[in-house]
Amino acid sequence: QVQLVESGGGLVQPGGSLRLSCVASGFAFSRTVMSWVRQCPGKEVEWVAGSNGDGSSTKVVDSLRGRFAISRDNAKNMVYLQMNDLRLDDTAVYYCAQFWGTGGPRGQGTQVTVSS
Repeated sequence: QVQLVESGGGLVQPGGSLRLSCVASGFAFSRTVMSWVRQCPGKEVEWVAGSNGDGSSTKVVDSLRGRFAISRDNAKNMVYLQMNDLRLDDTAVYYCAQFWGTGGPRGQGTQVTVSS
C-alpha cells in the first residue's frame, strides 16, 4: 500500500532554513505527481508545492514562491521541500502527498516550528 514518511522538521529561528524529506513506497513513484501540503495551527490544509513525475515541472503556491522549492530523486523514491527565510507563520505540520492539491493520500507529517 501507499506509504509516505516525512522527516526533517524541527524548531528553527525566523530567517532560517530547513529541508524536509519524504520517502515513498507502494506505488509507481516516478510516474506520480507528488506534493507538499501543510496545516498551520487553526487553519485548513493548504497545498504548498508539487512536482510532476519526472521532476521537469514544479509549482509552488504564489505566496511561498521564492522561498520554498520542491525537488525529487526518483532513484531514491524521495521528494524534498527546501524552505528558506522561514517566518513565524510558516509554523505548521508539513505533509508529503500524492497528486496535485490537498486531496491525495499523505503521510503522518512532520512538525515545523518557527520561533525565536
